[in-house]
Amino acid sequence: MKLAKAALLLILASAAAWAQFNAGEQKPETSLPFTMTTVTTFTLPWRLAFLPDGRMLITEKVGPVWLVTQEGQKIMVANTPPVYWQGQNGMLGVFISPTYATDQSIYLTYVEPGDYGGGLALARAKLNAAANTARLEKFEMLWRQMPKGKGGQEGGQIAFSPDGQYLFLTVGDRQRFTPAQDPDQPEGKILRLTLDGKPAPGNPNFEKTGAATIPLIDPPSDTETAKNAKVVSTYTFTAPNMTPAETWTSGHRTPYGMAFSPTGELWEVEHGPRGGDELNRIEKGKNYGWPLVSYGQNYNGVPIASPDTRPDLAKPVVYWVPVIAPGSLMFYRGTQTFPQWNGNGFLGGMGTMTLNRIVFDGHGGAEIANRWAVGHRIRDVEEGPDGSLWMLEDASPGALIHVTPK
Repeated sequence: MKLAKAALLLILASAAAWAQFNAGEQKPETSLPFTMTTVTTFTLPWRLAFLPDGRMLITEKVGPVWLVTQEGQKIMVANTPPVYWQGQNGMLGVFISPTYATDQSIYLTYVEPGDYGGGLALARAKLNAAANTARLEKFEMLWRQMPKGKGGQEGGQIAFSPDGQYLFLTVGDRQRFTPAQDPDQPEGKILRLTLDGKPAPGNPNFEKTGAATIPLIDPPSDTETAKNAKVVSTYTFTAPNMTPAETWTSGHRTPYGMAFSPTGELWEVEHGPRGGDELNRIEKGKNYGWPLVSYGQNYNGVPIASPDTRPDLAKPVVYWVPVIAPGSLMFYRGTQTFPQWNGNGFLGGMGTMTLNRIVFDGHGGAEIANRWAVGHRIRDVEEGPDGSLWMLEDASPGALIHVTPK
């Protein structure tokens, strides 16, 4: 009987340890178990990705993509697309294709210029990288957000499924609020696509096609005013981006980080408004609540309902009040340089200038293990071929920082 009670208490304690919690009040640690070395700098760097030969591709929000050695030597990649650079918009992510070994394909996410601003775009190209030159060839536009327009919070993160057959793409709400809950608009969603950018079989609404209805106006004559124009009929049309067939999850605000864990779980981090940054376990068909609920408050002071009031909506596993402004999310898989961190997650806190280590239980639970004060706004953190870490600073100039054991 005593053994049974002890086992039950252990189970309950374990469950409680992985319960949802607020990590916003966690104090930063100033004693660092690693050394940081600045290798070179960039203008507002956003993402980095390692090639099989150990060199990196690094994007700058202002437009260029660079091929960079671990010693900091740079080659500008030619034939990159034009971008709409303003505020949070610009050149965003660069990602190595699961098929890179056979076709040298990479993916880019960026904000494509438009008449009234810009729109998120997903493209694929072949990287022709030599010793002293680099260029993109066979450039393909795979997906674009329509309509374009003003507003930040683009998202633009990609995670490839563990089997290498599909890609998940985050699309932010563009500061437009309501589209995150509109099934016929891509904003505020995580999309699941084929490697060619098409809706993936198995999506929650794969067989459904969204539609938009526009009014056909009987224009006023010269003697009438515009307010006398009459709707005489409507026209319904379908468009590539106005379909729920692509959508995997909805209700996201600023999904800047997303990655698969070693156990195959998909995780995402996003910014809240005034409070309420989130770490979410992404599961098929779920609605993550924005802008209906949040642990934060609107910038204009208008309150938002707490996620605790809506059991029909998915709650974050970890949230931050006050915010840390997460820049990205990655999982460490090394077994030599930092073997004690194998399977852990890492994200940069831009607002707190911290590097944060996350421990996952493999069953949907997570907790923040460390918040290290590093003195830089960390936009991205990635694992190098030797298991060391590399970080990008969100600044101009922004540092490329190599993280090695003390």
